[in-house]
Amino acid sequence: MPDSETMRGIGITQLGDPRLRVAAEPYRLPAEATLARGQLVRLLVSMRRVSEVHVFSKGMGLAAPQIGIGRAAAVVRPGERGVAATVLFNPSVVDASRETDEQYEGCLSFFDVRGLVPRSLWIDVRHTSLTGRSTVTRFENGLARLVAHEIDHLDGIVYTDRMRPGIRPIDVTEYHGTGSAWSY
Repeated sequence: MPDSETMRGIGITQLGDPRLRVAAEPYRLPAEATLARGQLVRLLVSMRRVSEVHVFSKGMGLAAPQIGIGRAAAVVRPGERGVAATVLFNPSVVDASRETDEQYEGCLSFFDVRGLVPRSLWIDVRHTSLTGRSTVTRFENGLARLVAHEIDHLDGIVYTDRMRPGIRPIDVTEYHGTGSAWSY
């Protein structure tokens, strides 16, 4: 299993870097579409590099601050094969279910631990296309969890900030959910 140093070596910003705690700057779209498109390519290349060292059965996401870009862009790929990645520019949660569940999450920016995180079962997210069009999309269950995790990164939040008081992350060697989907 790769560790945090492996992730650092392929360009993933690690916990402790102050850029992970700063809210990302929104894009002014469509005026900054060329910039946003170029930074999206960097995100996708980084996701490919990460996927070469680890299989993500639950899916994976990457937010621009995790590769040192302080802008509001994220990409989320579900765990199912053949499902396209979701690209989010300037995303924000506009509604969420009151019903939550608690599942283990990991993070490329501190890959050596996993933590139990409560999340809403569905979220409605407003995001912007490169043309400047605003859309609201509903994400459910595991995809909602992935999207919420990445939006948190764009707000300078990491999943340990969402854990219940008194709950601590566990070392990845103690985590037994590797290779299995989240249960809903």
